[in-house]
Amino acid sequence: MERVLGIGGLFVRAEDPAALGGWYADNLGVPMPPESYGEPSWWQHAGPTVFAAMDDASGHFGRPAQTWAVNFRVRDLDAMVDQLRRAGVVVRVNSETYPNGRFADLHDPERNPVQLWEPAGGDLLGPDG
Repeated sequence: MERVLGIGGLFVRAEDPAALGGWYADNLGVPMPPESYGEPSWWQHAGPTVFAAMDDASGHFGRPAQTWAVNFRVRDLDAMVDQLRRAGVVVRVNSETYPNGRFADLHDPERNPVQLWEPAGGDLLGPDG
């Protein structure tokens, strides 16, 4: 069976696309999309990705109208949380450490849920390194 290699893009409806894209670039380091085909897109670090269909009643999304949520892997959750808080972003760090790592939750300026994940043991590359 042929399989996809990973996620090639995440497209989000926004009230102010330029402002929202700028927020992600300034606060999380996710660059704006290239303006031409000759410019490179964002290259992510290899690592685990979860693609999950969740129950319609899940509280994971916050408000009922929200139909998507993004989770970003980070190298150092504490450093990222400090950086975001210094920029005035409200971040809630989950007090529990799970077998797969630590998590923090926040919202972007358009109230979309964003989760940060520091994988357990700092292993971002997985078993094949």
